[in-house]
Amino acid sequence: MGVVQTLRNSYPHLQLDYLADTAFFPYGEQADEVLAPRIIDLLSQACEALSPNALVIACNTASTIALPALREKLSVPVIGCVPPIRWAGRVSQSRTIGLLATSATARRPYVLNLHREFASDCHLIIHGARKLADLAERAFLGDPIDDVEIQAELDSLFHHPHGQEIDTIGLGCTHYTFLLPALQKLAKPSITWLDPAPAVARQLQTVLEGLPVSTQQPIRPATVFTTSQPTDINKLKLAMQKLKFEHWEIFKTAP
Repeated sequence: MGVVQTLRNSYPHLQLDYLADTAFFPYGEQADEVLAPRIIDLLSQACEALSPNALVIACNTASTIALPALREKLSVPVIGCVPPIRWAGRVSQSRTIGLLATSATARRPYVLNLHREFASDCHLIIHGARKLADLAERAFLGDPIDDVEIQAELDSLFHHPHGQEIDTIGLGCTHYTFLLPALQKLAKPSITWLDPAPAVARQLQTVLEGLPVSTQQPIRPATVFTTSQPTDINKLKLAMQKLKFEHWEIFKTAP
């Protein structure tokens, strides 16, 4: 939802639908061999049903394991979201950068390849923060979050060898956007925080501007689709209203 929030703020007239695979949340804790075919199948069915002009994979995990296959299979442009390691390498002065991600994302070779290719002169410290995705989900739904829980994850990052030399931290999960104010408050003020959501929004706008003008389609209600029944539909509806979504329904996949 962090990318959706940025898109709403930057391009308020853009028609958006949002598909949340809530039945498999959080993706970062699932095995790749289970996730990859599910992601490809789910998003292929969604594109067939909704006929979008473009698809944004607003999830680091899904992007790192399924982006090439989806680009090969789908006829619409596909924009991914990956940990901002290249960006961190450009802005860090200490040449020690941190990454907050889910534990499984932190283990993926894709992240190490990004480091090797784009920031090899930097010392990269990765913290697989299992609790942050859950805390971010609660923050999005409007639940109060105890700073102690967030501080514990930050301490785990900074307590790594050379952790005190970190001057730049990237968010390796799109849900963490909703925790960014708390992270900024609790960390040293000298830390530069990198949220990839604005860059994803800009890339989508560039892609859309490059597409041929299409025939005007009937305007549908902006819809949030989930793959499972929400545990608290009232909180979901309130959160949806903040992002100007008018409708919610369960996305039914083909057998």
